[in-house]
Amino acid sequence: MGRSTKKGPYIDPKLMKKVMMQKNSGDKTPLKTWVRACQIPPEFVGHTFAVHNGRTFINVLVVEGMVGYRLGEFAPTRTFRTHGRVVAREISKT
Repeated sequence: MGRSTKKGPYIDPKLMKKVMMQKNSGDKTPLKTWVRACQIPPEFVGHTFAVHNGRTFINVLVVEGMVGYRLGEFAPTRTFRTHGRVVAREISKT
């Protein structure tokens, strides 16, 4: 179930304050954040965020198409290595 429309989208106030300060100063350094649940408002477009994925920070440049999504959606938490040996053997046969 989604968030109530009465409450509006969840945007972290501290992160919004940092973005507005960066917009006024013209600085382009990535903003480090652990807030993966923060929804991306139009004010974030053009800014770079270093989103924590549980181990490292992933740089995410926000573009117009990302508005409405969450920051955590663009910083994957799992690394795909490969399928098991059986699947690899089946692929090599074909």
